[in-house]
Amino acid sequence: MSILVCGGAGYIGAHTVYKLIEAGESVIIVDNLQTGHRKAINPAAKFYEGDIRNSTTLEKIFTENKIEAVIHFAANSLVGESVQNPLKYFNNNVYGMQILLEAMEKFGADKIVFSSTAATYGEPEKIPILETDKTAPTNPYGESKLIMEKMIKWIKNLRYVSLRYFNAAGALESGEIGEDHHPETHLIPLILQVPLGKRDHITIFGEDYPTPDGTCIRDYIHVLDLADAHILALNYLRAGGNSDIFNLGNGKGFSVKEIISSAEKVVGKKIKTEIGARRAGDPAQLIASSDKARKILHWTPQFADVEKIIETAWTWHKNNPNGYED
Repeated sequence: MSILVCGGAGYIGAHTVYKLIEAGESVIIVDNLQTGHRKAINPAAKFYEGDIRNSTTLEKIFTENKIEAVIHFAANSLVGESVQNPLKYFNNNVYGMQILLEAMEKFGADKIVFSSTAATYGEPEKIPILETDKTAPTNPYGESKLIMEKMIKWIKNLRYVSLRYFNAAGALESGEIGEDHHPETHLIPLILQVPLGKRDHITIFGEDYPTPDGTCIRDYIHVLDLADAHILALNYLRAGGNSDIFNLGNGKGFSVKEIISSAEKVVGKKIKTEIGARRAGDPAQLIASSDKARKILHWTPQFADVEKIIETAWTWHKNNPNGYED
């Protein structure tokens, strides 16, 4: 029996595939390479280039392979783009989920681990965010992921785990695979573009927030810790666990200035910064509680030190300044 990883050529998907294969799993990848990379595909996995919105593609995959469970990463995930083009997000994310669920139902695959987002909560009422807190997304991206969660919940004979988290960071320690987005919107790779000579400075959007140093505080989780969480969720379902939702967080947040300072230590040089205006809709703090995942899934992040997270990212970016170039 195989695990189907939708979006397995993307950033988190590729790292999860790596860990699955390391654990001895048989892995099938489906990815349309819209944001994924051919060079990120693990050669030990069976790869189908295709879109999960295409029922013929999924029919072929499910007919040719015995799929035990699905891990779903194949969603568009840029908040700003979702505001500009909401229908793209509802089409790819929501309709894509519908076609996938129809195929799973038809072929009897009864377990799914869904890579969701803490953006389903919207503006947090308290920190850290708990799974029981109100879900009120403030953008189409978060809304589409919440709809996807609700769709899964209503399918009979399907057990699921939804994992809600904020900022994935870092890379495989060997530097074989890493983070390569176009456009890049994540803070750590943007900061590292300065010492790489790709940009002159990093802009800090607001330094007058009600936080210790005035800059926004965010949750950062190493991509391999996220991969581990998805595999633990899969094994939890295999063991008969009930459908559930889990937050993933590092337990404490890091401010923008703290991340820049840590990056300077890692790269060994000063990183030029400029102060810009606040961005609309940026909350002062976003930190998710992972107590439930630690207790029930027995998830223990291995990369609690933000410098270590940045160090693994730096290894990748320094060796691949232009990304995968595929």
